[in-house]
Amino acid sequence: MPDSKPLSLRIPEPGCRPGDQPDFSDFVVPRAGEARRPDTDASPEDMRDMAFSIIRVINKKGEAVGPWADTLSVENLRDGLRHMLTLRAFDERMLKAQRQGKTSFYMQHLGEEAVACAFRMALEEGDMNFPTYRQAGLLIAGGYPLVDMMNQIYSNAEDPLKGRQLPIMYSSREHGFFTISGNLGTQFIQAVGWGMASAIAGDTRIASAWIGDGATSESDFYAAMVFASTYNAPVILNIVNNQWAISTFQGFARGNAVTFAERGHGFGIPSLRVDGNDYLAVHAVAKWAADRARAGLGPTLIEHVTYRAGGHSTSDDPSAYRSKDEFSAWPLGDPIDRLKRHLITLGEWSEERHTQALAEITETVRTAQKKAEAIGTLISGSHPSPRSMFDDVYAEMPPHLVAQRQAGGY
Repeated sequence: MPDSKPLSLRIPEPGCRPGDQPDFSDFVVPRAGEARRPDTDASPEDMRDMAFSIIRVINKKGEAVGPWADTLSVENLRDGLRHMLTLRAFDERMLKAQRQGKTSFYMQHLGEEAVACAFRMALEEGDMNFPTYRQAGLLIAGGYPLVDMMNQIYSNAEDPLKGRQLPIMYSSREHGFFTISGNLGTQFIQAVGWGMASAIAGDTRIASAWIGDGATSESDFYAAMVFASTYNAPVILNIVNNQWAISTFQGFARGNAVTFAERGHGFGIPSLRVDGNDYLAVHAVAKWAADRARAGLGPTLIEHVTYRAGGHSTSDDPSAYRSKDEFSAWPLGDPIDRLKRHLITLGEWSEERHTQALAEITETVRTAQKKAEAIGTLISGSHPSPRSMFDDVYAEMPPHLVAQRQAGGY
């Protein structure tokens, strides 16, 4: 038709690029304490608004306010701060170790520490997480040994996974941490299946699924939503929206939707957004969703709004696609600083105690690193025996594998 205009596409663009001043003017930050708290057994239809706001507890003064503010004791809060400080110190040392060639790969959690650390404290023994690669806080808050984590990163002779997994892809059934998969998205549907199996067995344990904003565009995400909704699976479906996938901002994965949480509406799943840099808010929402699943009320979708301060991994240079000053301008702040300020406001912490705790934690991480490196790293020490590749495959090793192992000299 002669009067028709050429077609065009909408190309999502972040607020700023390298060299620009960070701009979060379009990011609406609700007041802390403003979000209502639905009853645990509320219907999804009665809480549709929860997918468009952000649940926040700690205000600018460091006070805990609102209906979500009553789930943790002072001792719980101190433990939470130590967990996040430990994760950050762990990150710093392992990042340096990668740069020194002691391991091939690492992914840090800078700016996202509250998400996994707070969430873990809302779970019970026997519950199972199906994580991505940025939820090591689940292990640290759950008491998993730092030396074992480092042994896995170094792939040395004491690596619990015997060198079979990429560094940082931990696994511990005893600590409710399912093996990480590099094929992102698979863990979402796996968690739903695990939760369904728990219900079929008449058990009381629930599952927790984790996915990043970028991987929500994978088909596994939607398959998990269908099964969770259809079978009312006892599972918590977590989307960690840290604003960036590997190198593309979250607008590409979100599409033309307003939030990631609203995707739950099409499946009849109650959906909430939480300030992922607010330790108290994350814990309260996680506890609410866990109580709901344990009561047989089915799945909950949670969007954790946070910010990836570091690179996607040690293979990534974020200065190529975003402003280097974005994290300092991020409206939700630093999760460690915010919980620290809250404890000081309560009179249960101080700058002096913080300095002392940080020194103690740094020394604990340093000592763990020395123990792990004494066993071996990528460039030194002892490594898993090739013999181990034949183990843990069959209950009874078939003859052809016995012959292969013998031919290899093991």
